[in-house]
Amino acid sequence: MTSGTATYPRRWWALAALAVSLLTVGLDQTVLNVAVPTLATDLGASTTQLQWFGSAYTLALASLLLPAGLLGDRYGPKKLLLGALALFGLASLACAYSDSPGTLIAARVALGVGAAFLIPLSMSLLNILFAPEERSRALTVWVMATFLGIPLGPVLGGWLLDHFSWGSVFLINVPLVLVGLFAVGFLVPLTRGSGTGRIDVAGIALSSAGLVALTYGFVRAGGDGWGSTGAWLMITVGAALLAAFARWQTRAANPLTDLVLFRSPTFVWSAVLATISSFALMGLLFVLPQLFQAVEGANALGTGLRLLPLIGGMLVASKAAEPLSAAAGVKRTVVLGFTLLAGGLVWGASTAVGDGYGTTVLWEVVIGLGTGLTLPPLMAQAMGVLTQGRAGAGSALIQALRQVGGTIGVAILGTVLNAGYRAGLDTSGLPPQVAEVARGSASAAVAVARELSSQPLLLNARLSFVSGMDATLWTCAGIAAAGAALAAMFLSSRAAGLVAGRPQSEHDVVSI
Repeated sequence: MTSGTATYPRRWWALAALAVSLLTVGLDQTVLNVAVPTLATDLGASTTQLQWFGSAYTLALASLLLPAGLLGDRYGPKKLLLGALALFGLASLACAYSDSPGTLIAARVALGVGAAFLIPLSMSLLNILFAPEERSRALTVWVMATFLGIPLGPVLGGWLLDHFSWGSVFLINVPLVLVGLFAVGFLVPLTRGSGTGRIDVAGIALSSAGLVALTYGFVRAGGDGWGSTGAWLMITVGAALLAAFARWQTRAANPLTDLVLFRSPTFVWSAVLATISSFALMGLLFVLPQLFQAVEGANALGTGLRLLPLIGGMLVASKAAEPLSAAAGVKRTVVLGFTLLAGGLVWGASTAVGDGYGTTVLWEVVIGLGTGLTLPPLMAQAMGVLTQGRAGAGSALIQALRQVGGTIGVAILGTVLNAGYRAGLDTSGLPPQVAEVARGSASAAVAVARELSSQPLLLNARLSFVSGMDATLWTCAGIAAAGAALAAMFLSSRAAGLVAGRPQSEHDVVSI
């Protein structure tokens, strides 16, 4: 089957099915955060184990993105999508009924495996279901489905924890998975994969080990600090393995991912700029929940609700991105998006403790508008150069870059935030152990201040956090400004796939 409006009339219903499936992935990225205090008590989890509840999912996801894309191209995406959804649902049940930290960590690994297949394979189907002139609009829906679950996680999680046990934050995945299984089964067409060539086992081993080591190294650096020998050892090992992987791909008879993709300027710069946009957005999502909880006193439910204006801005801009790209060109649209993103971040960097949510919501919306004008057009550009037979591998490569970029971003920006916060925090007069707790995070310092009924410590903690947050947002703004400059210099003005209703020139299309 080929893509196009004439060959598959139910394509938009199929996209809705994929969107429902992707909601589970977005939910699972954030819903765990609201349950951490309860898990520490009910399961007796240590700090290290609490960190592994999140890291296990992240590492499994990073390690299997590239193999998942290859297998989708080889055997067809639909069957693997159904298997990934089933695994995700079963792993959610295992998480909900875990009775020990080890069991929960293992179940979180299984969730990451399911997500590693869901993300690139659902994205690759867009090249099969939609003609080039519709692909940008479809990809906008796909992007919004992946991000919509992020604020919904704390909203649903906070409400569930107020009424049910902690296992309910995982059980919420089950009905969504069931809807996804039914919808994908009946609405997504069965397409045959290539079914040819040997599996690149060496490539899978090198890429998976390299991505795991690199991701873990940056996760550890974010927690232990950049002076951690163990963190740098893992980063070095990961970089070496990925270099060996790249070298192997030039020699392998059936490579895991074709390096010829990097000969396409359209693909390279679209993927790089999408990673930069994700980097800035991940930094914002890292600091905003802490601002809402530590400074503004919001609970988990309130935090999720306060993130909705960001998503609203993304929705509005994503809707406008397609006609704007058609009228003004992709380059101008993306440069405008990065400019709005940088401007919103600079506005956010001027935040003071007494500003309140009324000011925050305004720059949240501006940042959402900027993100909506960058991510969908950029990802549509990158996807537009992929042939149908290797859309899975190309999609996986895009998502692997974004995943590693986001992880590195959180590690770097977390260091900037912590440095600014700790530099301003005054713990004089506190017992050493209490002072160490307060230095761990603004939320911990606020809890200590309330327990000690210390208004000076409470105000100082909030002032120190906002100072660190402002430095973090300035860093993100600089990255967004760099994205605007790079887009202006290197991004093509033409949309991938079709230009003014005509096929684009051959040098922009990569056959892989």
